[in-house]
Amino acid sequence: MGLVSSLVVPPLCFYVLAVVGLALVRRRRRLGLGLVGAAAVGLVLASLPVVGALLMAGLEVPPYRGDPRPGVGDAIVILSADLELEAPEYGEPTLGAMTLERLRYGAKLARETRLPLLTTGGALHPSSRPVAILMAEALEGEYGLKVRWREAKAGTTHENARLSCELLEADGIERVFLVTHAWHMPRARRAFERQGLVVVPAPTGYRVRPRPTWRDFVPSSKALWTTSLALHEWIGGLWYALRYD
Repeated sequence: MGLVSSLVVPPLCFYVLAVVGLALVRRRRRLGLGLVGAAAVGLVLASLPVVGALLMAGLEVPPYRGDPRPGVGDAIVILSADLELEAPEYGEPTLGAMTLERLRYGAKLARETRLPLLTTGGALHPSSRPVAILMAEALEGEYGLKVRWREAKAGTTHENARLSCELLEADGIERVFLVTHAWHMPRARRAFERQGLVVVPAPTGYRVRPRPTWRDFVPSSKALWTTSLALHEWIGGLWYALRYD
């Protein structure tokens, strides 16, 4: 799924389309130029904040507004995301921005509920330690919170769910707060529910602003990234539905 997703989400899909178009220009000029033009238009559209917002709107779930006291869930599961492999200020790989977003909200929820924490995520590179371990160290060293479980092998959302569930079931945990990005929550929630857990969604990291402005029609690199995230998630959701449902 990773290779297919990379080829069909921006910006790589438009680069591939443009290269194919340029290769065809000499033999089939109109078709070649048409493909290059389509790639250019597609890249501009994907760079518009309004396009990314529309794609994200169908994914992002509302924030958790329920009772934060114990009893609503038995544990808090925080999913890993990215990793910064080049972090000279730390002298080793460190947590990426998206992982930190999830970590911070998970810490807030842990303080409110006093529930035990589970971090999940394997090594993203041969030279790095598992993300779950780095997350646990940050929670304990920087937030002063204890982490009961560290699931350090998962490489996909499906594996996050399956391997985390094995740890939780051993301690009789049946209901969890699930912390991940709002746009990733639908796929993550289904993955955990397939393992038999009752999931209380606790999303964070929203990308859609409540009110559009004129800036939503001005191309930007941030908007291109948002569009790529959304398309990747739509493809991932479809793939999971076909493979696991």
